[in-house]
Amino acid sequence: MNYFELFDIPIAPTVKKALLAEKYFALQKKSHPDFFSQSNEAEQEQALDQSADINKAFTIFRDDQKTIEYFLQVTGHIAANEKYELDPAFLMEMMEMNETLMEEEEAEARKRVADYEETLYDEIAPILEGYQAGVQNAGQMELLKGYYYKKKYLRRILDRLAD
Repeated sequence: MNYFELFDIPIAPTVKKALLAEKYFALQKKSHPDFFSQSNEAEQEQALDQSADINKAFTIFRDDQKTIEYFLQVTGHIAANEKYELDPAFLMEMMEMNETLMEEEEAEARKRVADYEETLYDEIAPILEGYQAGVQNAGQMELLKGYYYKKKYLRRILDRLAD
């Protein structure tokens, strides 16, 4: 099942949040299992499956990072559980950042990571904000893929800060 098709939205690395909520509620009105309580077992099961797909898609599309991941999977730019090699310069930068973060208060460390994430976003913003299907080249999609994996790495750093 393609969640972009389910929600009838364009395949893109970002989704409009206002449109997303509207689509979600319209889909749930049509297929929520509560509306099929008097139907036969097969129809109830189908409604339950459809509702689960709608909820899963909504969860993905509400999270920018998950949306990018799903977009990259749907367009064939990443595979599930892919092993991606981050740029050695980025990894060196992260090693230095980790050393600095260990010496800082959690709030300062989180701000440092957020600032770095903003820098990463600024580099990729033209691709995210100006995406048009079929217009981006392979290099741009590779930049988006690198952005996704760098953000994933930074999320792990933030998760460790909470420990």
